[in-house]
Amino acid sequence: MSPNVVAASTSTLLQFRNSLYDVEIRRVICSTNAIESLNARYRRAIRARGHFPSEQSALKCLYLVTRSLDPTGRGKARWAMRWKPALNAFAITFEGRINPVGN
Repeated sequence: MSPNVVAASTSTLLQFRNSLYDVEIRRVICSTNAIESLNARYRRAIRARGHFPSEQSALKCLYLVTRSLDPTGRGKARWAMRWKPALNAFAITFEGRINPVGN
């Protein structure tokens, strides 16, 4: 198979798989992808700079990378607030594997 066919079928399969879940579960999947993206940005910034003279300079680099994602500081609705409905949706979808969240 050609690489283009494989890429197209993989993309279609991922979209189909994600559509099988509730909206709350899909939001968590997107949040997880966002966290992985942030980790990739951290790795890229550290790799580009190579060596840091101190721990404080390394932390400042990570801070600046984080700030560059949302320079206004407002951000979207906090993704952590969406975990409770998502965990309840997981409890319904995967009954017996996850306990629902109490109020």
